[in-house]
Amino acid sequence: MAKQNKGRITTPLVRKNGTLRPASWEEALHEAAQGIQTTVQKSGPQAFGMFSCSKTTNELNFLAQKFARAVIGSNNIDSCNRT
Repeated sequence: MAKQNKGRITTPLVRKNGTLRPASWEEALHEAAQGIQTTVQKSGPQAFGMFSCSKTTNELNFLAQKFARAVIGSNNIDSCNRT
């Protein structure tokens, strides 16, 4: 059995008033979505960027680029394929 790091985070954290606190997955995902939405509304879709991994499947990379382009409206997507 693999030994786990005692400092490993096992629950999502959200930042409120500069302080991180534990949260449910639902709350953490909601906060992340709100952050993306606020940024896009304030600064436009080109303020959003996404980095994808070349070690994942083609299908997941396709979904990442489709989300960035079709949902957010940004062409700012890249991956580590060149490394």
